[in-house]
Amino acid sequence: MKKLLLAALILTGLASCTENYSNGERIGVITQLSYTGVKWKSWEGHLNVTQTGMNSSVPFDFSVDNNNEDPAVIKQLQAAAEKGWKVKLVYHQTRGKNWFNNRGETSHFVTKVEVLDTALTSLFHEQGRAGRVVDTIYVVIDKSEVKKHTEKK
Repeated sequence: MKKLLLAALILTGLASCTENYSNGERIGVITQLSYTGVKWKSWEGHLNVTQTGMNSSVPFDFSVDNNNEDPAVIKQLQAAAEKGWKVKLVYHQTRGKNWFNNRGETSHFVTKVEVLDTALTSLFHEQGRAGRVVDTIYVVIDKSEVKKHTEKK
């Protein structure tokens, strides 16, 4: 009986993986978000991390924790992925392996989404165009120089 109880405690500890190993934030553009899984369905995503306006080569894969699934977080993730918004993801990382992937496929679980920039997508809508941002490049247009150039002609 003691062996069975010990085995059950060990399996519960391996399966739940509730230990909070680290907390952090990542900023970038969500390029993939899907509801996936064979036995346990979970929200999985991919963030292209940005640093000082440039995309980095460091990808960030994340999950939404099935144990603490927040519909508001999922709604914001979906909107950001669809519209190409720049976001800050607040997450916690679990220590060890999520053995049965019952909480999600990664060990990084998003708890909060903050929208940082929607200006690029509003640019399309102001001009009556449909579209979304796939990648970002920051360009500064100095209108005073444009005026000077057109006045000379």
